[in-house]
Amino acid sequence: MLKRTISTVILWSLVIGCLRYLGTTGAVWLVTAVSVLTLHEFYAMLGPMGHAPFHRLGLVLGAAITLAPCYFEPSITAAELLALGVIVFAVRILGERQSQNRVETLGWTLFGLAYIPFMLHFLVRIILLASPHPHTGLVFCLWLIAVTKLCDTGALLTGLAIGRHKLAPDISPKKTWEGVAGGLLTAALVGAAVAWGGRAYLPASFTPLFGALAALPFAGLAIISDLVESVIKRRADLKDAGRTIPGIGGIFDLSDSLILTAPVGWVVFHLL
Repeated sequence: MLKRTISTVILWSLVIGCLRYLGTTGAVWLVTAVSVLTLHEFYAMLGPMGHAPFHRLGLVLGAAITLAPCYFEPSITAAELLALGVIVFAVRILGERQSQNRVETLGWTLFGLAYIPFMLHFLVRIILLASPHPHTGLVFCLWLIAVTKLCDTGALLTGLAIGRHKLAPDISPKKTWEGVAGGLLTAALVGAAVAWGGRAYLPASFTPLFGALAALPFAGLAIISDLVESVIKRRADLKDAGRTIPGIGGIFDLSDSLILTAPVGWVVFHLL
């Protein structure tokens, strides 16, 4: 727990420092780094399953997909880059890999691109929102990350303290329904606090009450997203996606809960 706490403090310092001192550009590249490293770990996890995705080219396309809203649009969108990936990898499997695993190679390579960089590129879209204030998107992104990740923390601590009833024992044995309740409550409190602290940058409709209520479905999605990663890890017979972050695991263990919340956040914030 001590290692996890230290890592959490360092990571939050990195996020807040990046948003504070490097602004929009720094935030975009931080998201891209997380996206590419997560995809790298995902592709590496496929080895124990007996699959061999197109790793290096997948990472290049993953970076381009994540950066698309900032540097490539409107000339080419993230969806069009994903379609390009389908074409390129469909051509490659005709002459590469063994005949018995070509379908798996294509499927897992493209799933990785769609599930990680394409979903996380919505964080970049959020960061680029500049109304009613040039830093509105940065605060929205901070709200989303805080609600999503501190839901994990609240769920963990509550589960350790009073957890009794298993949430999904065949997927993640340590998660409990009591932990879910603690995570939702933590997310609501954090959502309200960030909405209040960032009120000068957010739309008038994004009140602390709205921030608290909106945090609940985001927290629910974060828990589901975390369970999906657990499904993948169990299939690969791995406890953690990597060992990059002491006490937490890999980058995928850090970013997993953002994968489903990022596109929903884009829709909600864009409408606001």
